[in-house]
Amino acid sequence: MTDTRGQQPSYESYNGPLPGERTGAQQPGAPYHPPQAYGAPASGGTAGGQTGAVRRPRTGARTTPRTRKARLRVAKADPWSVMKVSFLLSIALGICTIVAAAVLWMVMDAMGVFSTVGGTISEATGSNESNGFDLQSFLSLPRVLMFTSVIAVIDVVLMTALATLGAFIYNLSAGFVGGVELTLAEDE
Repeated sequence: MTDTRGQQPSYESYNGPLPGERTGAQQPGAPYHPPQAYGAPASGGTAGGQTGAVRRPRTGARTTPRTRKARLRVAKADPWSVMKVSFLLSIALGICTIVAAAVLWMVMDAMGVFSTVGGTISEATGSNESNGFDLQSFLSLPRVLMFTSVIAVIDVVLMTALATLGAFIYNLSAGFVGGVELTLAEDE
């Protein structure tokens, strides 16, 4: 086989610095200055700046830092963790519902809504021998709180079951279409 590249230089006789080595012009104790892409301007440069040009930053450019962004995909939602979180959130919502019903009942009772409406209903439904329907005894605070507690317990069970079922359905649909894609940005 014949070498067609011609005569090659001998690498054994090369005495210059290897790539990555410091040149002999620097002192051993001096700090290392890496080679510059654009050297110092030459004294005989042209007016157009084509030879020996120094690269200068633009003065009008804004120096805002870049925001890093990442595109992520929610491939699977763990049904057990969804059930635990939805259970705790539905319990918190149930407690808020009971407290709101109690506060609303107390405000309406202090305003006299139950006595006014109860008097009107008892007059409309009463006769000479009976007093009619007593709204105040029917809508007493213990009865309202018992009804609200039953509704809150049913709400806890339903919300937990529906959220867990939703996690299973999401996992099935994410298997077909790949899941929900999110773009997250780093805030600096």
